[in-house]
Amino acid sequence: SVGSALPKAGTAPGPAPPAGGGEAAEHRALVLTGFGGYEKVKVQARRGGGPRPGEVSVRVRACGLNFADLMARQGLYDRLPPPPVCPGMECAGTVRALGDGVRDRQVGDKVMVLARSGLWQEVVNVPASQTFLMPEGMSFEEAAALLVNYITAYMILFDFGNLRPNQSVLIHMAAGGVGTAAIQLCKTVENVTIFGTASASKHDSLKESGVAYPIDYRTMDYAEEVRKISPKGVDIVLDPLGGSDTSKAFNLLKPMGKLITYGVANLLTGQKKNLMAMAKTWWNQFSINALQLLHHNKAVCGYHLGYMDEEFELVGGVVAKLVNLYSQGKIKPKIDSVWPFDQVADAMRQMQEKKNVGKVILVPEAPKEESKKEEN
Repeated sequence: SVGSALPKAGTAPGPAPPAGGGEAAEHRALVLTGFGGYEKVKVQARRGGGPRPGEVSVRVRACGLNFADLMARQGLYDRLPPPPVCPGMECAGTVRALGDGVRDRQVGDKVMVLARSGLWQEVVNVPASQTFLMPEGMSFEEAAALLVNYITAYMILFDFGNLRPNQSVLIHMAAGGVGTAAIQLCKTVENVTIFGTASASKHDSLKESGVAYPIDYRTMDYAEEVRKISPKGVDIVLDPLGGSDTSKAFNLLKPMGKLITYGVANLLTGQKKNLMAMAKTWWNQFSINALQLLHHNKAVCGYHLGYMDEEFELVGGVVAKLVNLYSQGKIKPKIDSVWPFDQVADAMRQMQEKKNVGKVILVPEAPKEESKKEEN
């Protein structure tokens, strides 16, 4: 590896002192202390060194909460190291120090960060390749709401789904993070008909955002409702639910339709792991062999952003497209609510009880009332 262009005195450099010099300062972090209920995530003090070669140190201003973080808290997410561990797959903030060899970032850059875990902290050191420059005019809250949900929705709809003009899409949990992103991305293609499932209280906001047919999955059989409007079914189904819903999704596909499964939200029933739900979901999971698939003229795809962590070029290409769409005003993250680290339990409850419309955001310090008003 090539060293820094600047000559270094003495031997290999140790950790860079934090900005302001002196000992490594303490910072606050959210730590998953064990698997279980909301109380398992606690604010703790951590002491971090400086960035290693190839890394940048980021002062975090906002973090995204994702459904996978709720799964992780219950021990249901396979990409999280064992506790005690700091969760968090996305955040946004300002670069405060550069490790050796970092050429394409500068101190003061506003960046969005993507990682497998570890980002729910006031300060993080991450490989520069996992940071993306925020577009002009984007708030830190929006930046923390962009990466996970919009990368997922984009790759599902366009890379796997091959979404074309005049097609139809069924989006489950349509008011959630990925759902909101998927609706906005569908609107970038001409004449796409969107079916979206969500509880009845969210239907007005779904209609405003472009869902032609909101369906209350709590009181109706959504498959029947789709068939009433579109007897042949739909071209694409986004399946974050798993279990028996994957089979329903497959059966709803038109010829040449695509089912993209990207989660198992059906596992989440309460605060703690539910063995009954796990058994039921496993028992009902969709299974098909290659010969059956051949007869159906349908595609089944699986998507998991957590296993893309080596695919910098692939993911970076998608982020570039998303930044471009943001700058053109075609997509805009929808912030449901902003919670300080101390209220992480309430933030998780907001999402787990499916009260959110859009993204749930965590911030290291309590949000100011004025900035909250600006968001809405």
